[in-house]
Amino acid sequence: MSLRTIIRSMLLPLSAVLAAGTLTGCALRDLTRDCDGTDDRVKETAALGILDSRPTGATVARGFEEVDAGCWADSGDVSVYAERTYAFPGTRTEVTAHYRAAAVRDGWDPDPEAPPGGLCFVKDDMALRVVFLTAERLEEYGYGDRPDLIAGAGYSVGVDSFVGSGGEAGC
Repeated sequence: MSLRTIIRSMLLPLSAVLAAGTLTGCALRDLTRDCDGTDDRVKETAALGILDSRPTGATVARGFEEVDAGCWADSGDVSVYAERTYAFPGTRTEVTAHYRAAAVRDGWDPDPEAPPGGLCFVKDDMALRVVFLTAERLEEYGYGDRPDLIAGAGYSVGVDSFVGSGGEAGC
């Protein structure tokens, strides 16, 4: 096969990729963005005080002693996250009251687009979520039977933000 034939056979697929990128507003370099250079931001996010804030009686759940923090990249979107999981013998109402007060004290604003009753806040380019754990959710994430997390109000509190998107954070 000649070089000319090879080049011609590649022109159609290459032009289709370039056209798709132009039509969707997606540049090839955007699709290759990854987590390189986010280590400091991951550390800063993991060190946020709101992750250590908890109602009296809440304990760090067994197996979740360290803050789960990192970065993920998918189709050009790069996000930094940090999360803690707590076991709490009290009620969801107590957890909700604690985080509504603690988040506001720490400069977080309720996300106006969050579903009613949701615990979601925004600050700068970050979103803060408090998610209650259920047996179904634990099973879905591969944690199986954890009575310490479903008796009372087991929950996780997490912060995430997109890197370099220029957009506002939201839930």
